[in-house]
Amino acid sequence: MRDPELIHNFKGHKDAITGLSFNPSQKQVASSSLDGSVMLWNWSTDKKAYRFSAHTDAVLDVNFSRSGHLMASGSRDRTIRLWVPNMKGESTVFNAHQAAVRSVEFSPENLRLVSASDDKSVKVWTVHRTKFTQSLTEHTNWVRCARWSPDGKLIASCSDDKTIKIWDEVSGTCVHTFNEPKGFGQHLDWHPSGSCLGVGTSDSKVKVFDVRSMKLQQQYSVHEAPVNQVSFHPSGSYLVSASQDETIRIYDLLAVKPVCTLYGHDKGVGAIHFSPQGEYIASGACDAKILVWKSNLDASKDKENCKPPIDSIHADSPVLNIHKTNHSDNTLAQTKDNLIRAKDAFSATKDDLKDVVRSVGSLDLDDSRVSQQLTEVSSKLETLTQTVLFVEKRLSLVEDQVKILSTNRLN
Repeated sequence: MRDPELIHNFKGHKDAITGLSFNPSQKQVASSSLDGSVMLWNWSTDKKAYRFSAHTDAVLDVNFSRSGHLMASGSRDRTIRLWVPNMKGESTVFNAHQAAVRSVEFSPENLRLVSASDDKSVKVWTVHRTKFTQSLTEHTNWVRCARWSPDGKLIASCSDDKTIKIWDEVSGTCVHTFNEPKGFGQHLDWHPSGSCLGVGTSDSKVKVFDVRSMKLQQQYSVHEAPVNQVSFHPSGSYLVSASQDETIRIYDLLAVKPVCTLYGHDKGVGAIHFSPQGEYIASGACDAKILVWKSNLDASKDKENCKPPIDSIHADSPVLNIHKTNHSDNTLAQTKDNLIRAKDAFSATKDDLKDVVRSVGSLDLDDSRVSQQLTEVSSKLETLTQTVLFVEKRLSLVEDQVKILSTNRLN
């Protein structure tokens, strides 16, 4: 892949950037800031940026509706505002929480909002008449972020109580809780397939959780400071993270490794977001700057020469560059078939080794050489077991990729 290219540098905020959102219908990006304003940036040089200043305290998040006709913002002033993104900047305000509103997001069908707050709750609202519908209240500390699943049936939230919760939106019940052993989740994003969650944590980790098996699937430890936000590429193949260490990292989820580091901000990067088609990345930082990058990530291409980790799903070392070549859906299908055959071969070998271990273990032998060979066979068995687990995880990601590409082709 070619490194992303910086194409815009927007300056106008007077304090740190806290949130970013692309307009799905035109080349605009909205930003929220600790300076108490929301700004709308136009990519055409003949159009000025719009500043919306109705909030009375820091604005902590901003989100475009899927149609691009509305924006929502959440503030430390405990309110949510719905904006018409034009020159007039008209807005509707409603008192949403008893403490700062950390995040807001429109549902996929644009009819509902979900918000997260320092009052320890996640709330759901109707967009029409901004009517409150339910509150999700099992968190025991500030809720940093809440996001809808792609089908609008689930809500994920992360909190300073060191938990990440998955909620059923209809019943309002928590269906699963991921516990963080050290830090806490600061931000999360759903994989486009709805099968995974990406989470950035206060202890500098980027994690991918599988919501089907309810297990940690991938973990990256390349940042040197808290990870403030994460965003999935719409193809599902990549994840990007922004950190207080002033860097932006891009991860190849199929190869299970970081592939690029972006430098451009002078202070901690607080916000990151892929555009709806994935061709652009927007980043915002404590330096009050907003950078827009051309991602150079082609969803219709696959990678070559991507060697996965031998015995671990953890990727702790940065890799700066990879190469990729053209491919079609047939290549993904072939990759899937190869992985299935590899998994079957590994499983068969593992079963054979188990038989050897049982046979040797049943013999009454004191020979130290036999004991040593038995230990070596057991070690190989463990390595094969880890390899099978990795192949299964990689196969799962390839299946998700095939599903996304098939859906895009139908649409």
